[in-house]
Amino acid sequence: MQPSDTRASVTAPDAPATGPDTRPTEDDRHRPGQRAFRRANLALFSAGVATFVLLYSTQGLLPVLSADLDLTPGQASWTASAATLGLALGLLPASALSDKYGRTAVMTASTLAASALALALPFAPDLTTLVVLRVLQGAALAGLPATAMAYLAEEVHPSALASAMGLYVAGNSIGGMGGRLLSGWTAAGFGWRWGLAASAALALLATLAFRLLIPAARHFTPAPVDARALGRTVAGHLRNPLLVRLYALGMLFMAVFGAVYNTVGYRLIGAPFHLPESIAASIFVVYLVGTGTSAAAGRLSGRLGRRGALYVSIGVTATGLLLSLADSLVCALLGLVLITAGFFAGHATASSAVGRTATAGRAQASALYLIAYYLGNSLGGTVGADAYHATGWPGAAAVGLTAMTLAAGVTLYATRQAHTARRAVADA
Repeated sequence: MQPSDTRASVTAPDAPATGPDTRPTEDDRHRPGQRAFRRANLALFSAGVATFVLLYSTQGLLPVLSADLDLTPGQASWTASAATLGLALGLLPASALSDKYGRTAVMTASTLAASALALALPFAPDLTTLVVLRVLQGAALAGLPATAMAYLAEEVHPSALASAMGLYVAGNSIGGMGGRLLSGWTAAGFGWRWGLAASAALALLATLAFRLLIPAARHFTPAPVDARALGRTVAGHLRNPLLVRLYALGMLFMAVFGAVYNTVGYRLIGAPFHLPESIAASIFVVYLVGTGTSAAAGRLSGRLGRRGALYVSIGVTATGLLLSLADSLVCALLGLVLITAGFFAGHATASSAVGRTATAGRAQASALYLIAYYLGNSLGGTVGADAYHATGWPGAAAVGLTAMTLAAGVTLYATRQAHTARRAVADA
């Protein structure tokens, strides 16, 4: 799955009881076997591919950017961090626009605008222009994760919703990995500008497929944007200590992911490994490990509880970081597998807990998690790249280990709070 994890919809606050009933008639929604159901699935799969191809298109070519534009890893990493920063800032506004103008309209505008900006990226004359365009591109891309699952929830029959969302998440995963691989492989042979052009071409094709396939929304009811209600809902979530801890965990896990994947390409092409750039770019295939571990996280939580699953995820991630310090290619690759597995398990555990914790305004609760998540990617990616430039791979690994130490502290605090609450109940 893709670390966006765009697993929960982001919409405006729950409508008041006196508002219109926007729930569709179950028998009227798309079901398996229907042509419209297949089209909706393929359309959202294509949109997920387009979005995450573009979001991570520069991460696979950071070493090439550094060599061509004479950039440090920290400077080059801004081309990746800028997009996730823009996406984080655009999530809540995009969700509000989708409530007013419709899911399909916002998703179409989002993917088209981001693809148009992608066509301009190969012509960027310098780093500043490239970073500004990436911020704008990330903000444009926010319309899909902010809207896609709301569209599916409204248009797809509940009995088929899990499979439809699974295919959408698969599109995110394939797009995230494909964007890194396509741009990295192309850049290794023809330069970073052609790498970005290849990503833009793939995203445009996926966007066109989305627009041609997506069935018209039949169950969407426009609602005015209530900024005050949105603000009250967001403020309420930020006053919930458990939600705040989950947001912090999402940010910390993603900080590790950003720090590691923004710098691993530099490490593999440098001493002592000296891998060709095309081989180093292929390392993003490890990303597929997340598909299995995300699913396993649910079973792990069932056996050990949420905090138990988080402790395991933190331990696996930290073990991978320590193992990666060895000057052995086998250890480096095995460490990366463990880091990826631990990250995805931790992210899946924390993100799924958000929806269960929020008793009202679940969409906004999920939106805030995604904002923290993508801000963690931007922060960890940039700080990790600066640390790598200063001290090599141990610096990047230290950033990750610091984040996991903080995550362990957050989880330990939650454990102690839970024990205190149980004792209070027992003594009452």
